[in-house]
Amino acid sequence: MDLQKHAQRQDAPPRVIELRASDADRDRIADILRDALAEGRLTADEHAERVEGVLTAKTVGELEVFIQDLPAAHGRTPASAYVPAGPRPAPGAIPAEADANVVAVFSAATRRGRWHAGRRLHAYAIFGSVEIDLSEAIFEYQQVVIKAVSVFGEVQIRVPENVSLRGTGGGVLGNFEVDTLDSAESDAPVVYVDGWAVLGKVEARPKRGKLVADILDRVHHKVDRALRRHLDR
Repeated sequence: MDLQKHAQRQDAPPRVIELRASDADRDRIADILRDALAEGRLTADEHAERVEGVLTAKTVGELEVFIQDLPAAHGRTPASAYVPAGPRPAPGAIPAEADANVVAVFSAATRRGRWHAGRRLHAYAIFGSVEIDLSEAIFEYQQVVIKAVSVFGEVQIRVPENVSLRGTGGGVLGNFEVDTLDSAESDAPVVYVDGWAVLGKVEARPKRGKLVADILDRVHHKVDRALRRHLDR
């Protein structure tokens, strides 16, 4: 036996599908299966059978089998290829004034659908609920800051699963929960959620199956439209 070749084989990193599955990996697959059930792509029996398999799967490859026939499984990059998001914007890089405010006082307020996400958004829930859904939003900037304050209320933030997500804040007899998310695309938008939950809740997490297109494509498209308007004058 060639000992040198044997050593090289031992040192070779395992393929992604051979990696041991984590609880986060199982949660991700379970979310996709749940959405597929809600969309009617799986029957209740199929969903139950696949979820049972997810709970006993040992590797990433075994997990992927349960979603390989679902749309949400395609067009994604393996988790091992994800890279940490860049540093937070330097002080003053993003204006302190919000591009938009979403306020709910003893009421409910929602921002969802196809809307333009600015550089800064403020959300306040005072004895009310605020929902900020960025899953179909148009990102015109790579860095977006959301200030979320909940006082006896709830602020829910949803982002596409291929952006990066970061959170800084806390709770006073409340919950401040932001799922850390890293995109595989170096130029993907990064959403920073800052805030406090006082006897309330602030929650930010990805919306499974929702993807945002390459931000550079939109920037180029925007420039092309501006150029065409200029030429038409």
